[in-house]
Amino acid sequence: MYLHAGCQVAVSPDTKYFAVDWLGVEVTRATLGIIGMGSIGYKVAQRARAFNMRILYHNRNRRRKEEEEAVGAHYCAKMEDLLQQSDFVMLVVNLTPETHKLIGKKELGLMKPTATLINISRGAVIDQDALVEALQNKVIRAAALDVTYPEPLPRDHPLLNLNNVIITPHIGTATVQAIRMMAEEAITNILAVLNGQPIPSEVFPK
Repeated sequence: MYLHAGCQVAVSPDTKYFAVDWLGVEVTRATLGIIGMGSIGYKVAQRARAFNMRILYHNRNRRRKEEEEAVGAHYCAKMEDLLQQSDFVMLVVNLTPETHKLIGKKELGLMKPTATLINISRGAVIDQDALVEALQNKVIRAAALDVTYPEPLPRDHPLLNLNNVIITPHIGTATVQAIRMMAEEAITNILAVLNGQPIPSEVFPK
């Protein structure tokens, strides 16, 4: 998590020199484990391939062979296998009763002590108490969270005081272009309903 600390050093009025022994971890040729290979997870894999990452994924349904080969992804039927092998674990799942606290003490314990956990799905997918303990005890190296539970966290929450976690305020889709596309999609669906036409983005309950 040298980015956060490095920014503070760079702007601090007390800084006289930059340390030469601050060393991060390469993503190139590292193993990325994606939990949840839906449309977003697959786009993550496409981008990770540009860094020559080894890509593992765990999903309810296995992707077609052609889709796997297109991004060089390898399927892990057991999430445990993915956790044990990955240098970076990214959560890209919907929040459901099945995924609530999907990552807890047991799962964190399976990860490499040099691994980083990344959550871009929903905060409740992780047992945050277990995550605090894992980060404090160096069970895993670090975490990067765009989502928490609740949002924002209480100002005295221990996650806010750890130097091996980066937290952003749920800004994964916060661009002008993305918000515009979301608004246009919502309008298209509303007009379809009003005109008695099929709903383009209808969500079917399971």
